[in-house]
Amino acid sequence: MNEYRVGGLSCGNCARTLEEEIRRLEHGDTATLSFNSGKLTVDERISLVKVKEILKSDRAYIVPSDEHDHKHDHSHDSHDHSHDSHDHSHEHTHGHGNKKMIGMLIVSAVIYVAAILLDGYTASLTVISLYLIASALSGYTTFYKGLKNLLRLRFNIDTLMTIALVGAVSIGDWKEATLVAILFGLNELLEGLGMEKARRSMETLLSVAPKEAVRLENGTETAVPIADLRVGDTVVVKPGQQIPSDGSVLSGRSSVNEAAITGEPLPVEKAEGESVFGGSINNEGVLHVRIAKAYQDSSLAKILHLVEEAQETKTPTELFINKFAKYYTPLIMLVAALVIVVPPLFFGGDWTKWLYQGLAVLIVGCPCALILSSPIAIVSGITRNARNGILVKGGVFLEQLGKLDTVAFDKTGTLTKGEPRVEQTVVYDEALFLTVAGAIEKSSTHPLAKAIMKEVHRAGIEPQDAENVSTSAGRGITATYENETYWLGNEKSIEHLELSEDVRSSIDELKANGLTLVLVADSRRILGMFGIADAIREESRAVIEDLRRSGIRHTIMLTGDHQMTADRVARAVGVDEAYGNLLPEDKVSHVKQLAAKGRVGMVGDGINDAPALASAQLGIAMGKGTDSAIETADIVLMQDHLGKLPSAIRVGKQVNRTIRFNIGVSMGLKLIALLLAIPGWLSLWIAILSDMGATIFVTLVSLTILIEKRK
Repeated sequence: MNEYRVGGLSCGNCARTLEEEIRRLEHGDTATLSFNSGKLTVDERISLVKVKEILKSDRAYIVPSDEHDHKHDHSHDSHDHSHDSHDHSHEHTHGHGNKKMIGMLIVSAVIYVAAILLDGYTASLTVISLYLIASALSGYTTFYKGLKNLLRLRFNIDTLMTIALVGAVSIGDWKEATLVAILFGLNELLEGLGMEKARRSMETLLSVAPKEAVRLENGTETAVPIADLRVGDTVVVKPGQQIPSDGSVLSGRSSVNEAAITGEPLPVEKAEGESVFGGSINNEGVLHVRIAKAYQDSSLAKILHLVEEAQETKTPTELFINKFAKYYTPLIMLVAALVIVVPPLFFGGDWTKWLYQGLAVLIVGCPCALILSSPIAIVSGITRNARNGILVKGGVFLEQLGKLDTVAFDKTGTLTKGEPRVEQTVVYDEALFLTVAGAIEKSSTHPLAKAIMKEVHRAGIEPQDAENVSTSAGRGITATYENETYWLGNEKSIEHLELSEDVRSSIDELKANGLTLVLVADSRRILGMFGIADAIREESRAVIEDLRRSGIRHTIMLTGDHQMTADRVARAVGVDEAYGNLLPEDKVSHVKQLAAKGRVGMVGDGINDAPALASAQLGIAMGKGTDSAIETADIVLMQDHLGKLPSAIRVGKQVNRTIRFNIGVSMGLKLIALLLAIPGWLSLWIAILSDMGATIFVTLVSLTILIEKRK
């Protein structure tokens, strides 16, 4: 598939009609033209000349770029370069077109006012020619397109306007016809500007992509374009520069601003061995970074690619509106014909008056405001979330995010940190307990061992090494320390001991609290025990409360851990229900059951949750973008915590509310205009204003989504 940037798309309805025409060409059946992003995707075998002709019929054009045939499957990289080359020409031509249009409108308005003032003072021919010049200046493109469409019997807004203008002139209503032409020109201009503003905010978001890097080879530094970087290259990143791609710090210390990727404003300290994201900005020190991924595979490139793709997908609401618009215009034309014919024929009405009313009804047939109800709101919502480090992979998912009523969480790594820590200890021999435990666990890499070692170090003990360490699966470790044998592990590891009532009740109490037990014993007695749990994230409880305020009715936790552990975490964070002992396939069936009752979002850290994320209506992954999370989830929280989830849901709800409101306003104003036609009070300029008012209003309301409320 080839991909092109298209400039000069004036309205959503026009884009839809153009797409339909391109699809009728040979090899055109897969073509898509997105009004939201101004992108055209076509089969490479299609005749570009014919495509350009179709676009030209609506004053649209393919924006010239350096890589003309830039292919989509060239991976995300290609579209990042082309971004630049496209952008300037696109903005230049579009800006130029807008300026010209504004100039024309101002001149026509001045001539129009002059004609009104002269009316009655000079010969009517002079006045009429002034009206004609003013109409021609502001409405000639509409008129030209409308006549062409009329010959092809294609009825869109231009055709409707042309019929109305010709009608108004034929009944001698010059003043009205000119006002209509000026208002319509203004309407078209504003409609284009609204979408342009939403697209521009998306493009500033996309412009964070780094352009070049300083590569270090044999001690010499050379500036190279991003595309030339290879895995394993070393780059030098000076203060204030962007890190070109994902990698790890070879040498140097600095703090790095990762806001472009995670949406987190606070800088993150980086030292040798730590990983860094491409697109993040180095604050103070000089860093030498070894590149781990070619730029097009980096987190930032993926984010930009996904955000761009996200504008392309059509939501169910948009598809419905488009379908509706298809039938709406012909229906209104029928109503207009009835308005023209019925009163004069059956009720002795005046033909001129009802012809005029019919023409006004025709203008009400334009579905522009209705078609704009959704795209600007969606692009604004996706952009706003992306600025906060929340990746929404498409308008569909944004719409679903706003409809969620149930959220299911994986426990480990999502509500908890995924790193065990000692919650409780029961000590029977203070002198030996931590010393022996430290000696045995010192060289182990097991997560539980790490938790125990933290506890040992906290007590200020520097343990010696144990000898003859042997592990027995499912039990624990046996080792010798200072010529004495010790056991460390679960309950099975101390089967050689008789347990006192006291010890037994301590074991039961720790287990009832949902803690994992590690016991330490010698050949005669127990020295003590650790109760270990996965540390709960500080923000989990606040997030769950915030989700309730955002309208989530039901929160559930799913985990492979013990049910008691699940209950303990559920109590601590405040979720409604918790299910333990689940295998990955059990999580999937739970999510499916929930989905049958409501709209479910599943939140996981994306590593072992891929199946459950995929089976929920909305998969939400978190954790600095593990590749599998970015691949399987519909929404990715680029931070390593859940803090931004409630605000993402609020943006989703705001977008849905805005779209519903917009549909209501645009249909409401049209209905009022149609009702005015019954007593014969509808005038052409009221009809245009009803459409224009709705268009401007819908655009402005949609753009408010971009405004962040600072807390």
